[in-house]
Amino acid sequence: MRALLNVIWLVLSGFWLALGYVVAGIICCVLIVTIPFGLASFRIAGYALWPFGRTMADRDTAGIPSLLGNIIWLVVAGWWLALAHVVTGIALCITIIGIPLGLGNFKMIPVSLLPLGRDIVPVRD
Repeated sequence: MRALLNVIWLVLSGFWLALGYVVAGIICCVLIVTIPFGLASFRIAGYALWPFGRTMADRDTAGIPSLLGNIIWLVVAGWWLALAHVVTGIALCITIIGIPLGLGNFKMIPVSLLPLGRDIVPVRD
């Protein structure tokens, strides 16, 4: 079931959302100071392509630098990406088939707002 949801996700919204994260990552990698933001954006782009069966977990070693980085990310790029997830999630929830995909979009809003200090881990069955 996860594979089927991932394929439908990829076609309906995953490709475009991942493209947004890749563009944000490229922009962030232009400057040396913002490379950690770019790497986080690329990591989330992979998650945005194939999200079902994986989840985000807080990293135990994240500290004050991650907190400060998340605040900067939130102001610069996070709210744009979260807005894309909200709009896409609402559009997908209009149809019955799209409801699980819309909920998947809503699940990705916290990581789009605060990506640093998190890891992508497989879901345990």
